Amino acid sequence: MSKKEKKKSPTNMGRKGLTAFSIILILLVVVAASTWFIPDVISAKLSDIIMAPVNGFVSAVDVCIFILILGGFLAIVKKTGALEAGIATLVRKLKGRELLLIPVLMFVFSVGGTTYGMLEETVGFYALLAATVVAMGYDTLVGAAMVLLGAGSGVLGSTINPFAVGAAVSALPDNIKADQSVILAVGVILWLTSYLISVFFVMRYAKKVKRDKGSTFLSLQERKEMEAEYINKKHTEDNVKLTKRQKVVLWLFALTFVVMIIGFIPWVDFGVISAEVADAGTHWSAILTGNCFGYFYFLDAATWFLIMAIIIGIVGDLGEEGIVDTFMKGVGEIATVVMIVAVARGIRVIMESTGLGDFVIGKAVTALEGTSPYVFAPLDFILHILLSILVPSSSGLATLSTPIVAPVADGINLNASVTIMILVAANGLVNLITPTCGSIMGGLALAKVEYRTWFKWGFKVVFTIGLVTMIILTAAMVILS
Repeated sequence: MSKKEKKKSPTNMGRKGLTAFSIILILLVVVAASTWFIPDVISAKLSDIIMAPVNGFVSAVDVCIFILILGGFLAIVKKTGALEAGIATLVRKLKGRELLLIPVLMFVFSVGGTTYGMLEETVGFYALLAATVVAMGYDTLVGAAMVLLGAGSGVLGSTINPFAVGAAVSALPDNIKADQSVILAVGVILWLTSYLISVFFVMRYAKKVKRDKGSTFLSLQERKEMEAEYINKKHTEDNVKLTKRQKVVLWLFALTFVVMIIGFIPWVDFGVISAEVADAGTHWSAILTGNCFGYFYFLDAATWFLIMAIIIGIVGDLGEEGIVDTFMKGVGEIATVVMIVAVARGIRVIMESTGLGDFVIGKAVTALEGTSPYVFAPLDFILHILLSILVPSSSGLATLSTPIVAPVADGINLNASVTIMILVAANGLVNLITPTCGSIMGGLALAKVEYRTWFKWGFKVVFTIGLVTMIILTAAMVILS
């Protein structure tokens, strides 16, 4: 095996993968061990801890399959040479205006976040944006931040996101009605505020890195990997041109992600597609997977990416053997990311099986009874920050928390709809930095950024967003109650 091949071996992702596994496994053991000292929950057995990563894989199997096929898809696109040539062309056309790409792409990601909770779906963009920004003179941390903070700011300020707002509204007790105008108004304010804060920090860091390479937050090991993966491979010639075949590949590449995004947007909830047609699978878009647009989930997206990988391989003239070999190599290289996602999901499995989540919420909410809106809002926000570390899933947390918190707020004449946005914002904030979120750990691994590097750089950004968010939510609770 050559030195170059050894570096790209899936078993040699080394310290980055090991670091992610270590952090998640420690958290898993801590969560499980805490159940041994709480009499009101089911104590986790040793077998529960041992089986948690495997059960996490079962729980996250749809996401894992999507990521594996995504790895094969990206490998085929790279093999055609279209991606590198396309990035070189983009860099040449944006010469002197590269910084504009940051707010534009971050806004696009944020729109996906606020409308349908686009977060796990962004995993495929990490490697692509890392390659693009490195070619522009930045580092891989800039690319990761664009994806994570862009989509994450939208999720934090969810407006019509069915997996956060929708799940919380549906979990309200029958005697409490949600005020959609309040949810929409508060969501827009949170979304745009967190987006602007994120763009400020990312652009400031990007300018600093381009001006002085020594100002990067990347470790020496990360810089070496960045150079090996991107800098030593990038096209720097001014005369690099896309062939007709490569142009078609790039159009197909873009189409793949556009269709995936359209498939995830909940058109039924927006009234664009009727529920009857969607449930019957008679809409024209159901021809792909049997599920129409709006009913897509990760297995549907995986099927679509598999189809497009084959089509792109054919257009790229890779041949039957080249398509299969390249695809399988890509699957192998991304296997570590899949395991990170699976182990992270194991923590959620432990929380659900022991009843620890219900216990923590019940005890914490009791302390909120009888408090003023000035106290209730920030304490509720902090409570859901802590809960979100253990339950990163917005829909899962909404199902656990909303039926308990909303009646307490309503009982002391506080706005229950604001409590929904407190939950959504807290969960979105935590999912910008928590290691229990599989999409973060998987995305960072693809971008070749260690979690500790992201935490070191991102903590100040997340803290700033969190502080501003708490002030906005407290003001909303005071004004609207």
